[in-house]
Amino acid sequence: MLLLFRLLSRVPLRALHALGAVLGWVVFLASPTYRRRFLEHARQAGYAFGEVRPAVAHIGRMVGELPRIWLGAPVRAEMENAASLDAAYAAGRGVLLLTPHLGCFEVTAQAIAARHQAAHGPFTVLFRPARKPWLAPVVAASRQRPGLAPVPTTLAGVRQMIKALRQGQAVGLLPDQVPPDGMGLWAPFFGQPAYTMTLAARLAQQTGCEVRLVWGERLPAGRGYVLHFRELQAPWPESLQDAVEQMNREMERVIRECPQQYLWSYARYKKPRRQEGA
Repeated sequence: MLLLFRLLSRVPLRALHALGAVLGWVVFLASPTYRRRFLEHARQAGYAFGEVRPAVAHIGRMVGELPRIWLGAPVRAEMENAASLDAAYAAGRGVLLLTPHLGCFEVTAQAIAARHQAAHGPFTVLFRPARKPWLAPVVAASRQRPGLAPVPTTLAGVRQMIKALRQGQAVGLLPDQVPPDGMGLWAPFFGQPAYTMTLAARLAQQTGCEVRLVWGERLPAGRGYVLHFRELQAPWPESLQDAVEQMNREMERVIRECPQQYLWSYARYKKPRRQEGA
């Protein structure tokens, strides 16, 4: 599998996106469960299918681009409102970057690390080994990119993230994923209760770091990506529950910038899994 990914990583991004778009529609049409979840989640957020129809192909493109993003040569990634990120670094308190499952979230960490590692150190990301043995070597290789510092999804990994923030470095999280049981709180997400991680809020509260929102827009015809940086609409609350609820509102706001590239098929409202060993 690793060899296949390495071969595909040499294919032009435009071709990978074209193949991925076909794959996205094949899965959407072939799987009633997948299609129902996609439509229900979009409807929950107030969107008719016609408004988010492009997301079907973009979800496929997300899969198709992985060999290039993970193992290939760096892709073109411009930055919009990069001054906001520069100001966050300049504050010297560390930067927590929150990215929803929107556009190409894999490219955001790579692009930020490439631009800032020389002056501000590596970009720390959580790393969970693949559960399927055949995929494990590919995922492990994908995290060995210049400027990235992968840490495990354990207490030791959290400590490393806190250390990185206190050293003025950047840490990245996808806060709209469902954490294991006991590591989140229930909070509204597009009007429906969703089990939401507390890690992002705890990191911000413990370190006093700067918080930024970022998402990677996928450009047409394989022309690359544009990273969009946003600041929080309000100061981070002291209450953990309030902070988690605000984080979900911030994610909603970013997703509404481009719902056509959001991962509507993600099982956002599922019950949390039990922690291993619990």
